[in-house]
Amino acid sequence: MELATDRGFRFPVDAGAFWSAISDIERYRAWWPWLASFDGRGLTTGDVWQCTVRPQVPYLVRFVVHLDEVEPCRRIVATVDGDIRGRAELVVRPTAGGCEVTLQSRLAPRARGLRALAMLAPPVVRRGHDWILDAGARQFAGRALAA
Repeated sequence: MELATDRGFRFPVDAGAFWSAISDIERYRAWWPWLASFDGRGLTTGDVWQCTVRPQVPYLVRFVVHLDEVEPCRRIVATVDGDIRGRAELVVRPTAGGCEVTLQSRLAPRARGLRALAMLAPPVVRRGHDWILDAGARQFAGRALAA
């Protein structure tokens, strides 16, 4: 099972303010309580982030994000490996009154337990994935951009 995502989120700040906030990686765990662990140096090309996510389903997802391309205020391209594997791209575009952030990704479970869960209960896996995206966008807007 592969989870393909093509989602857009609108934020009431310009691309520069969005980028300034999203670059503050030291605050990620404060914004996102479901991020059980996070280790990274910065939002720069070549950096590698170690992550553990606790979605609203009964498993932890551990993975590494390799930041392949980072164009400040414009886009991020990353490779993901670990319990999940795939590629993701985040694009920031200016809009009237703020910016739109689009996430496109193709991720597949790699860990045995997660693969089994994806085969037996795909809606549960999709719900956990979607919850992380939706909650993450709301929490980012409410905690990072409101400050």
